[in-house]
Amino acid sequence: MTISEILNAAPLTLSFEFFPPKTEAGETLLTAAVKRLAAVNPSFISVTYGAGGSTQNKSLQICGALTRQAAFPVMAHLTGICHTRDEVAEITDAFWDAGLRNIMALRGDRPRNAPDWAPIEGGFTYAKDLIAFLKSQHSFCIGGACYPEGHTETPDISLGVQHAREKVDAGAEFLVTQMFFENARYFDFVESLRAAGVTVPVIPGIMPVTGFAQIERFETQFGACLPAELREKLLTYEGDEIAVGKVGLEWSVQQCQALLDGGAPGIHFYTLNKSKATVQVCEQLDLTRRPSSVEVS
Repeated sequence: MTISEILNAAPLTLSFEFFPPKTEAGETLLTAAVKRLAAVNPSFISVTYGAGGSTQNKSLQICGALTRQAAFPVMAHLTGICHTRDEVAEITDAFWDAGLRNIMALRGDRPRNAPDWAPIEGGFTYAKDLIAFLKSQHSFCIGGACYPEGHTETPDISLGVQHAREKVDAGAEFLVTQMFFENARYFDFVESLRAAGVTVPVIPGIMPVTGFAQIERFETQFGACLPAELREKLLTYEGDEIAVGKVGLEWSVQQCQALLDGGAPGIHFYTLNKSKATVQVCEQLDLTRRPSSVEVS
């Protein structure tokens, strides 16, 4: 079943994102997180591709294993910035042969500290180019990313709306947002998308705050602005990670409930390969009612 079909059929979706670990300890952490979150019985899960395709083989390995074992779809991420069209054709053949039918198509991050960087010859300059190419390969269901607060390279929201529409025009069947903490940003962005003629589902991406050290990373790496109210609460408990986690949990629960009440088609959690905070949010939102349907070895 494709994610597009699930979105069309379900009143709301619940999904989790993981990344391929690089160490044995990381693999153990990932396995534990997937098992714990499988108890929530998500609508689908996704596995990232790694910076510059650095975990390409591991991504395929994890996605293939989960596809064979799970009763819910697995979405593989694929970045085009580091591959030629011929390479992507080979990768997508491998995805298809492994039973994968859903892909999150991304341009990928530009290399840091490389001002003279240029796209690889025969590659993909933009995500829309990758999406169009993927649609010509196999009958994949393709998702695209969007940025309610603007992309770190393109902070202009109107350009973000334009880019999102171009992805949909190229074949993206749904969009998932970058993380954010103010719901008004999401609803305003969706309204702008609808005004621009974009009708596909737009799933909000959420990452619960679990530690004080995350704050700077949220803003500098992901461009997600913390509301003054949340920042002040977190600063009040600086040095007390347990209290910071409680503040983050409370904010995420309220944020997710308001998103669902406002008509969001579901919630996509960025888990960082950890389960505790995400499970707690789901439990408080009463999203753990269905039995688990996956065994992960």
